[in-house]
Amino acid sequence: MTDQPVMGRPQATPGPRAQTLAMQGLANRIVRGLLRTPLVNRLAGRRLVTVYVVGRKSGRRYTVPVAYTRHEGDLLIGTPFGWGRNLRTGEAVAIRLKGRRRLADVRALTDEHDVCDAYAVMARDNHNFAKFNRIGFDPAGNPVPADLHLAWAAGARAFRLTPRLQSGTRSPRTVPIPGSAPSRGHGGGRPGYSAEHCQLS
Repeated sequence: MTDQPVMGRPQATPGPRAQTLAMQGLANRIVRGLLRTPLVNRLAGRRLVTVYVVGRKSGRRYTVPVAYTRHEGDLLIGTPFGWGRNLRTGEAVAIRLKGRRRLADVRALTDEHDVCDAYAVMARDNHNFAKFNRIGFDPAGNPVPADLHLAWAAGARAFRLTPRLQSGTRSPRTVPIPGSAPSRGHGGGRPGYSAEHCQLS
C-alpha cells in the first residue's frame, strides 16, 4: 500500500463497476416508454433524461435513459459504459427531458479530479446512483473517496449537459453541432439501433 496519489488511469483498466439488471433490454424499453408518456414523465423526468447517441465510427444509434442531477444550471450525468465515449466537449446531443425533445451542449469530464467531484455530487443527490455505481458513504454522509477513485479507474466519465432553450439557440460556450440526425428508434432489435445500460434512479 502507498499513500502516494495515483497519477493517470491504471494501464489495465478493469471493467465497469456499475451494476446492471438481469433483463436490461426490457427494462430500458419500459423506461424509455415511460419517459415519452406525458402524464408519467413529469414524475420520472425529475430524475431521468433520455440521451440519443450516435456512434462515431459505427453510426450505430443508442437511446439511453440515464439518471441526472441538476447542478449549477446543467444536467450532470455519468456512465462507465461505452456509449459515453461518443459525447464530446463542444458538440451537442439530442435529449428528451420531461417529455420534450431538444438539443443539449456537452462538456465531457474525463480526468480523475473532475470525474470524482462530479460523481460525488451525483451520489449525494441520488443514493440510487451511488448504489448503482457501488459508491459508499462515510459516517458523515460523504461519498467514500476510494470508491470514487475506483469508479473513475474502471472507466467512469461524467458530462455536463446544457439544454438549449429552443431550437437553434445555443448556450454561450457551444460549438456548432455536427449534422447527424437524432434517433427515432428504441432498440428492441431494430437494425442500427441499440439500447445501453439504464441507470435508474
